[in-house]
Amino acid sequence: MNSTMLDSGMVRRKKEKKKRPAWSVPTGIVLLATPEGWRTSVLTERGMLCGRLDVPINTDPKEARAAAAVMVTELARDFHDTDVEVSWDPPQEPWSWTAQVTLAPENEPPLTDAGG
Repeated sequence: MNSTMLDSGMVRRKKEKKKRPAWSVPTGIVLLATPEGWRTSVLTERGMLCGRLDVPINTDPKEARAAAAVMVTELARDFHDTDVEVSWDPPQEPWSWTAQVTLAPENEPPLTDAGG
């Protein structure tokens, strides 16, 4: 009996394009120093994205905050085509930081003049 490859008889599934999650523009950041490394939660109007910050465990907190701000700024730019600013709140705990994320001034809707 002669064995043959089944390439011509194989049925392949259609590849479905995965949609990106419908996350809204970031509104805040929580940054935590843990024994396993730096953890972030990015807050949005529609939910929260949690994960590990890609910096070494022994990174200085100031540098970790800067890395988290860059991550959120790039997230907003890549997914929402908008620029944001990150403002860190004074820390409440030595291992935890929070930040407010707002639209950069050039992305805010123009104010209308009521006197017009």
